[in-house]
Amino acid sequence: MFSSEQLRAARALLGLSQQEVATAAGISTMTLKRAEGSGKPAASAEAMEAIGRALESAGIIFVSENGEGPGVRLRKRV
Repeated sequence: MFSSEQLRAARALLGLSQQEVATAAGISTMTLKRAEGSGKPAASAEAMEAIGRALESAGIIFVSENGEGPGVRLRKRV
């Protein structure tokens, strides 16, 4: 899984708006805002999975905890 900070960083790396990511994930903008940590209750596990898939298909790699903390990076373009 990934954190709200990783979601915000991934969206920033891609230069996408909340609306663009929400549309790609098939969720509402309010759900994305909750997933990014700016609302209660938190987003559902299904919504988080949809957001992750949308960001990964756009080129994001979620990096797990590796001693330096979790992060994100862009997939190498071929």
